[in-house]
Amino acid sequence: MATGGWVFKSEPDCYSFDDLLKEGKSEWEGVRNYASRNRMMSMKKGDRVFFYHSSCAVPAIVGTCEVIEQSHPDETQFDPQSEYFDPKATRENPRWFLVTIKPIKKFKKPVSLSALRQTPGLENLIVAKRGNRWSITPVTQQEWEIIESLAE
Repeated sequence: MATGGWVFKSEPDCYSFDDLLKEGKSEWEGVRNYASRNRMMSMKKGDRVFFYHSSCAVPAIVGTCEVIEQSHPDETQFDPQSEYFDPKATRENPRWFLVTIKPIKKFKKPVSLSALRQTPGLENLIVAKRGNRWSITPVTQQEWEIIESLAE
């Protein structure tokens, strides 16, 4: 892994960290952005992930996860009943992939977007950039350590 880890964004009213805790693991399905897809395709079992709640009253990193199953085709692309159906995808040539994650730790103190933007050493953190729309972004080792220290 070239980075310290990853940030996965989710709207908590759609799928929250508490949902992941209840389920124990989750396939990160429905990603329909090529940059984020490519990032998932490069992930390995054991990669670390920050779980970020977006589009809510206080956007924040709320916990950590781990990739437990490497990239494989996202089955929702083949299901005409799914909101993530892609008529151009075939089993022989899938277009969309996902990884499976499990929760590791819920932060007692979530790290808010405003804290991410104000903390020295996080100036290049992609998830904190204005206008960032990617659901999956890389985190350097230094950024990972700073964010973990903010959550303590």
